[in-house]
Amino acid sequence: MVQNSEPKPLLEIKDLAITFSTPDGPVNAVRNANLTVMPGETVAIVGESGSGKSTTALAAIGLLPSNGEVSAGQILFDGEDISKASEKRFVELRGNHIGMVPQDPMSNLNPVWKIGFQVKETLKANGLAGSNPKQRVAQVLADAGLPDPETRMNQYPHEFSGGMRQRALIAIGLACRPRLLIADEPTSALDVTVQQQILDHLDTMTSELGTAVLLITHDLGLAAERAEKVIVMYKGQVVESGPALELLRNPQHPYTKRLINSAPSLAAQRGDKHEMAVDEVVAEKSEPLLKISNLTKVFDIRKGFGRKEKFTAVDKVSFEIPKGTTTAVVGESGSGKSTIAQMVLNLLDATSGDIVFDGQAIGKLSERELFKYRRRVQPIFQDPYGSLDPMYSIYRTIEEPLRIHGIGNQASREKKVKELLGQVSMPASTMHRFPNELSGGQRQRIAIARALALQPEMIVCDEAVSALDVLVQAQVLELLDELQRELGLTYLFITHDLAVVRQIADNVCVMEHGKLVEQGTVDEIFENAKSDYTRNLLSAIPGASLI
Repeated sequence: MVQNSEPKPLLEIKDLAITFSTPDGPVNAVRNANLTVMPGETVAIVGESGSGKSTTALAAIGLLPSNGEVSAGQILFDGEDISKASEKRFVELRGNHIGMVPQDPMSNLNPVWKIGFQVKETLKANGLAGSNPKQRVAQVLADAGLPDPETRMNQYPHEFSGGMRQRALIAIGLACRPRLLIADEPTSALDVTVQQQILDHLDTMTSELGTAVLLITHDLGLAAERAEKVIVMYKGQVVESGPALELLRNPQHPYTKRLINSAPSLAAQRGDKHEMAVDEVVAEKSEPLLKISNLTKVFDIRKGFGRKEKFTAVDKVSFEIPKGTTTAVVGESGSGKSTIAQMVLNLLDATSGDIVFDGQAIGKLSERELFKYRRRVQPIFQDPYGSLDPMYSIYRTIEEPLRIHGIGNQASREKKVKELLGQVSMPASTMHRFPNELSGGQRQRIAIARALALQPEMIVCDEAVSALDVLVQAQVLELLDELQRELGLTYLFITHDLAVVRQIADNVCVMEHGKLVEQGTVDEIFENAKSDYTRNLLSAIPGASLI
């Protein structure tokens, strides 16, 4: 009589250690890591940057950098130890048995190859292109949810939106119907509604194929919503693991508790202390610091052969920002929110409408007056590595606006730079370093210090925390909150993430296709949203309904 045996793990990692050789000696990136993925199961690895989660996943597919090696433990795929497998064996496994969806589609899709060619190359490498490769490629793209795949296969990555590029990567990752898919932060740079669509479609595809998923993410709320089991990693070690909802509702390790408290989708809104401070500021001056009236921006879009088409990016938008408060402008990519930010910063001219700052219409300012205006209104952009000059030291980065505006002498400016670094909780020694020597969170703190250098009255934050891990994001939001209380700053906060809005904002403006569809206080928007679009944004926040 044959007895039914227990199902065997598809992927089993036992006591894994990964070491990187560096000029300063070996670095233990992963230590004694253990995890199991059963056939058809979704398991999430959660942790901040540097926790070892992506390194563990890369080892499982044989893609560690040349200076990294598995120094101890086992990686068992379907019972076979592949921790020391040859490159030839990994080539056999990749695609057919183990697929991968990396994080940044623009870095992982070749910009000079058409999307269809890149899918076809994957199929050809695994002997699955068939007798009609074009038809097979179109089917793969259609399966990934790309509309009009026959047209899309002949386009380049830059012609796709962020969500479409991510779908193309999913198409490549699942093209050969692998038994295990490693999804490394597959939606971290996407709007919440697009993120939900991508993950829903990924769930559908993997369910139909019976594919197991190893999901790498820094968002514990998203992990708990999408995975059966969650593995929490911290400084190269697994510190906690278990069923997703159980771990979310009853965390044991202090680090897991910090992750839950820091995740915007799981965290409470701003405290009474801030609200009292705002009330005091508003009581002092009821007039808005910034008033936007019927603001419109129309772009001329080239359509080829000399033809142009009008595109309205911002359509008759009006709102006000009281002094000392934070107004968040929320919406998906293409909603017009960043265009508003650029017009407020005077980086774009408005087609029509008015932007009035402290009683002055900025569209009518002279060049000299604009120079003074830029001192009063400063930006913080999304990508600090892109907005900080890599050739400038941190000292020169922060000192430059002081020098341009003729403030102080060299000695006083050096003293001011040290003060600004202290204000953003960075040591004075940082000023001798360069942006590439700092983490993402540290770089964003430097961007904040630079914005504060001229003692502005308002700061425009354009997706200022969207590229950061939840713990670093929470630290930066807390810093912005503290600076607002101490300095009476006013923020225009541009974001696609309503979960972040609840932590930072007093008032909210919701944008869709260039129009302002709803505005109100945070409580009004979150507790009594009137627009279907706003309700869809709220429902797309990952993990919010789990606790």
